[in-house]
Amino acid sequence: MAELVVVGFDNPTDADRVLTELTRLQKEYLIDLEDAVVAIRGLDGTVRIKQSVNLVSLGAASGGLRGALWGSLIGLLFLNPLAGFAIGGAVGVGSGALSGSLIDYGINDDFIKAIGQTLKPETSALFLLIRKSQPEKVLAGLAGFKGHVIRSSLSPEQEARLQAALARAHPPSPSEGVATAGAMAAP
Repeated sequence: MAELVVVGFDNPTDADRVLTELTRLQKEYLIDLEDAVVAIRGLDGTVRIKQSVNLVSLGAASGGLRGALWGSLIGLLFLNPLAGFAIGGAVGVGSGALSGSLIDYGINDDFIKAIGQTLKPETSALFLLIRKSQPEKVLAGLAGFKGHVIRSSLSPEQEARLQAALARAHPPSPSEGVATAGAMAAP
C-alpha cells in the first residue's frame, strides 16, 4: 500500500529541489514514487501546481502509437497501409489526449488544491505517493532542507521520525555544491 506524505517548505524553490533529489534517489532504487506533485503559492496568492506525470501528452503518445499500428493493419486489408497509418495515428493521438486529460492518476487534484490554498505566500509543498522506500538512506540523502510535515498516512512513530529529521535539517555549506533536501520516510 502506498503512503501519502505532504511536506511544506518556507520558500518556493525547495519543493522542486527535493523532488529533483528524490528522482535521483529513485534511480538508485532507494525510493519508489507512484506520484509526486509540487504546489507553489505565489505572492499574489495563486497556487501553481506541477504534476510529475503529464497525462495528456502521455495519453497522446501512446494513443498515437496504438492508432498508427491498428490503422496500418486495417490499411493492409484495404491495400492502403500508409493512409491507414496516418488516419489511425491521428485518431489515436486525439483519443489518447482526451483520455489522458480525463484520468486523475495518483494524488487527488482536489486534495492538492485544498492544501495549496492553506500555504502561506512564497512557500511550497511537495506531495508524495510512495510505494516503498529505504527511510534511513532517503532521509540521509535529503538532509539539507528544512521542512514540516503537513499531512501523512504514516504511522505516528514514522511521522515523528520524519518530522524530527526535517526539524534538524541544516542548510548546505557552499562547498557542498548543489543543495539536497529533507522530506520523507515510508515503511
